[in-house]
Amino acid sequence: MVGRMAREVVFFESLFKGNKWTWLFGWLFHFGMLLVVFEHLRYFTEPVWAWVSAIQWLGVYGGIAMFVGLSGLWIRRVLVDRVRYISAPSDHLMLALLIGIAGSGVAMVYVLPTDIVALKIFALGLITFSWQPLPADPLLMAHLGLTVFLLIIFPFSKLLHAPGVFFSPTRNMVDSPRERRHSKRWHSELDARRKL
Repeated sequence: MVGRMAREVVFFESLFKGNKWTWLFGWLFHFGMLLVVFEHLRYFTEPVWAWVSAIQWLGVYGGIAMFVGLSGLWIRRVLVDRVRYISAPSDHLMLALLIGIAGSGVAMVYVLPTDIVALKIFALGLITFSWQPLPADPLLMAHLGLTVFLLIIFPFSKLLHAPGVFFSPTRNMVDSPRERRHSKRWHSELDARRKL
């Protein structure tokens, strides 16, 4: 059971069996987001941990992977009839919000770089309650504003599926229908009546 849950959480096994394109874009997005979250730890730690320093070069690639994965998932929502039919406006808004966060983050590296030293001073000031000025870059403001909005709506949105996988009954039940027949008492009584 633990192995099955680990395969689901790390590799999205059931999604891979269901639809390879959705799996590819979903896995790209989630893996890219993991890299970006780890890379962003540099703003909140002093001194920066060695492993965080070692993965700094992967951060931009994680942002690009997020952007590509989210774009693929959004295109799927628009082009695949059965997915478009069940898509609510909130689904499109969530994807737009996440693409806006990823896009503004990548743009801060390639289009309009921000002062990351001042940003780190601001972030450390938030943690220590020693308020420092935030750099007034428009892309940084958009990136942080969208991120704060995401954090506000996260507990009330479909994005809360992350912890839900651990509580899904189909993930936690024993998967042994071929090895052992699971039958109820009333089922054996019904079989006995049929034999009469």
